[in-house]
Amino acid sequence: MTEPPIQTAPAEQENVSTSRSPYGALAAHVQRAGPGDCAALARLVPDALRPHEIAALSRALLSAGLQPEKWRAETWPRWALIAHGMALAGHDGGGRLGRQLAQAGVAESRVTRLLTARGDAFRQMVPRVLRLLASKGVRPNWFELGELILKEDSNERDDASRAEQLRLRIAGPYFSALAAKD
Repeated sequence: MTEPPIQTAPAEQENVSTSRSPYGALAAHVQRAGPGDCAALARLVPDALRPHEIAALSRALLSAGLQPEKWRAETWPRWALIAHGMALAGHDGGGRLGRQLAQAGVAESRVTRLLTARGDAFRQMVPRVLRLLASKGVRPNWFELGELILKEDSNERDDASRAEQLRLRIAGPYFSALAAKD
């Protein structure tokens, strides 16, 4: 399956490597990172980064072809959440996130809360769902989830609309997979 195009906010577009997906590159870096960096990424709190976590996160972001030195302050916690999630649950870009959630047996109520949550509530739900996926051996599709994290609760005008599209793109396959099980 080919990777969907990465949509980024205008202020971040020049910072994304055009030759490869930052999600795939970040996932590859996390997978081959040393135990110290991997542990720092898995334990970090995206909204309260400590120095050793910032170092591990910076190495990962730069390895992925991103240029965090040009980011706005609100962009750092978003990418920290993505790197944290990859360290927790890995990455599988070959499947649809909704189907992956259904495959892991994530309850409808939890998926509904994830897709309706905004702001802090959303950012708190993501690691919980990722830990559940990891416990079931299911790796999420970061092309979908990563973009949702970047667009969710953004101040950019078109991002709210794109976030809603992404939520529906996740919900559709999830509920289809549930219906197929019944």
